[in-house]
Amino acid sequence: MNLNRRNLAAAGAAALLVRALPAAAQTADDRAVAQGVEALTRAMLNPDRAALEALAHDGLSYGHSAGKIESKAQFIAALVERGNPFGEINISEQTIAVTGDDAIVRHFFTGNTTGGGRVTPVRIGILQVWKKQGSNWRLFARQAFVRPTA
Repeated sequence: MNLNRRNLAAAGAAALLVRALPAAAQTADDRAVAQGVEALTRAMLNPDRAALEALAHDGLSYGHSAGKIESKAQFIAALVERGNPFGEINISEQTIAVTGDDAIVRHFFTGNTTGGGRVTPVRIGILQVWKKQGSNWRLFARQAFVRPTA
């Protein structure tokens, strides 16, 4: 292939198109799961029992980075009873893989907690499993892990 302006421009346009395809190829289920993750993040920032109840599957297993495991009831109670335990939550590098009625979400979670009158930074990785019930996606499992420092 000759490398001239026309060929380089065409190659650049093709590269941009290929890079844009994953976002454009996102399915309705991918978008619904992403919306569920966003709704969960909002409900964790401003604990709302009804929202958390609607987002969490009855069989929820919620794992913290320190090893603590909570059921749906324990997860919701811990958030609601603490008021606003998170001062900030930022999600980055999120991937979503949907297979049938199951979805795996991975992302990085940074921010801070505000418990005990002090602000504590949070920098963890998250694995979530979402299950589709009817037309709704519900958080079925979540495991946090400590990310190594770079």
